[in-house]
Amino acid sequence: MELENQWWKGQVAADVHQALRIKELKLLPYKSRSPQLNVRRYFADLLSIISNHFHLCPTARHLAIYLLDLFMDRYDISVQQLHQVALSCLILASKFEEKEERVPKLEQLNSLSCMTSMNLVLNKHTLLHLELLLLESFQWNLCLPTAAHFIDYYHSIAVHETDLHDGWPLFYLEKTKLYTKKYSAYFLEVSLQDHGFLNYSPSVVAAACIAASRVVLKLSPLWPVRLHHLTAYAWETLLPCVKHLLIAHNNDVKDASKQEGDQSVLQIGQTTSTNGSTSSSQTWTESFTPSIYYNHLHLLQCSHQQPLQLNCQSTFPTGQTSRYIILPNPSNIQANPSAHGPMKTNGTSL
Repeated sequence: MELENQWWKGQVAADVHQALRIKELKLLPYKSRSPQLNVRRYFADLLSIISNHFHLCPTARHLAIYLLDLFMDRYDISVQQLHQVALSCLILASKFEEKEERVPKLEQLNSLSCMTSMNLVLNKHTLLHLELLLLESFQWNLCLPTAAHFIDYYHSIAVHETDLHDGWPLFYLEKTKLYTKKYSAYFLEVSLQDHGFLNYSPSVVAAACIAASRVVLKLSPLWPVRLHHLTAYAWETLLPCVKHLLIAHNNDVKDASKQEGDQSVLQIGQTTSTNGSTSSSQTWTESFTPSIYYNHLHLLQCSHQQPLQLNCQSTFPTGQTSRYIILPNPSNIQANPSAHGPMKTNGTSL
């Protein structure tokens, strides 16, 4: 652990970070015009679940979903074949980010329930064809920075002994670092679920995950000078993304509290019916206040005296008519020039 901490503070890590920041400036533009946006959340969650099943590293998971987002943004493809394309993105990302023995095998992927339930089989020929199509689409460049590539570097100074917790000195520095890392990992996964986060640079998302974690844990100052210098981002630059993350977090907390309340009501209802009591469960639910819920957005607003203005796009757009092309084989995947023209990178069209 000491060697790891020393590495992140070394010049090599700084050079890697600088190289990634330069590369993210050349990332392909994301237009949010995929005809399959209404199923995008499903496939992002699916790739996350499969990645966890095979114990893939976060960078492989994030790269796989990013490849899928870019591909969906430029091609019309049936939902059925999106499963095959998604798995192909996962294999490519794994080959680029993981050791060879960690890359999922073809027979392992075909045995997944998402494939067997739809009677889908990804054979070697189809996989090679899809990998080639993907590589050509990205001009054979898979070195595409994601938020997961930046987060560990920012973790190295995310918490310091001079920080305050709820206005008091830190008594458990290592535990605070651990919780900050867990929360930032949670926010990192939240950023995968909403394609709106692709409107931010990956380094901005990573820095915002750290900032949102500090807000939730009530660490102050919310954005210390050391993090400003390391990330080169001021608080005002991160604020829209931080608000986006905290809105998702508060919604998750509300949903969890509601489920907890519903389960408690059910248990009380069963108890009262068994005991023959006439007490109403409604009285209990009215007095129920989830102890874990904090209005972090209010804290954010009061701390910086800025109005909360953020229009979050729904993960499942309503009123959108998706058009799917049922394809007999992957070679019939068609580009979608009507949406935003051919892919371009450095002035070159595909």
